[in-house]
Amino acid sequence: MSSAAAALQMLERRQAVLANNLANASTRGFKAEMAFSRLMDNALAATDTAIDLTAGTLTQTSNPFDLAVGGDGFFVVKTPGGERFVRNGSFSLNPERQLVDAKGNAVLGEDGPITIPNNGRVDIDASGQIQFNGKPLARLRVERVASGADLQHEGGTMFVPDASRQSVPPAERGVQQGFLEESNVNAMAAMTDMLSVLHRYQAAQKTLSTIDAVRGLAVNDLAKPV
Repeated sequence: MSSAAAALQMLERRQAVLANNLANASTRGFKAEMAFSRLMDNALAATDTAIDLTAGTLTQTSNPFDLAVGGDGFFVVKTPGGERFVRNGSFSLNPERQLVDAKGNAVLGEDGPITIPNNGRVDIDASGQIQFNGKPLARLRVERVASGADLQHEGGTMFVPDASRQSVPPAERGVQQGFLEESNVNAMAAMTDMLSVLHRYQAAQKTLSTIDAVRGLAVNDLAKPV
């Protein structure tokens, strides 16, 4: 019964992860979570998750403040809770003409928040160098974490960086101006997986009910004196 109950909990967790992925299939910059099972010391199954950092498809917007980053890099924003990584480069200017994300968090350059002057052309190259009217203004911070690092989702499209964070060399950044990265969730695959998990949940539930019925039989009938 303990194994069947653990299986139900594991499948519930996997279903919740898949449902969250599916709900964010249209959220720009979202990275899907993958749920996988492992055995605990007591040989009962448990579920852990990891983030799928596969790049999503790019959509051209032609907005000069919409940015996509290539490879395993992330833009860095400053939030009330500290610095966070984002792949959603849908940026804009606040009333103080600081570059901010959709939530108003400052997008960080190598020298801190970035302020864009009035009345001029803004160009951003593949290294994250921002030029205003053809002159260097600032360079975006683009960072990554070590391979296998355990990034944690926060607020949908944000990630909490860990101690392995490091700057991505300018030549490897692949920043594209006027593009946005879509979610990397495959909606059809997520729906198929949800149906598979549902069938497995029903089977585990039936097993638990059968075991309970057998135990009830043993207690109530077999234990009666002849």
